[in-house]
Amino acid sequence: MTRTTADVLEEFRLRGISVAEWARHNGFNPTLVYQVLRSRHVPTRGQSHRIAVALGMKRGLLEQDLSLMNQVAQ
Repeated sequence: MTRTTADVLEEFRLRGISVAEWARHNGFNPTLVYQVLRSRHVPTRGQSHRIAVALGMKRGLLEQDLSLMNQVAQ
């Protein structure tokens, strides 16, 4: 089950941490995390994708393995 922005913000509130604090702890730019949380659409690529997955807002993989792309191109 994926979480909504409200779910994520409620968890931050319950844990007593800010969005910026979570972002820095996880190696993300706080501004980009706020943008992901405010977005009407779930990100599909790049850092925004990794943020959404880490927040539980979408299913996906966090590790960036481009070997699959190399195998397809051969």
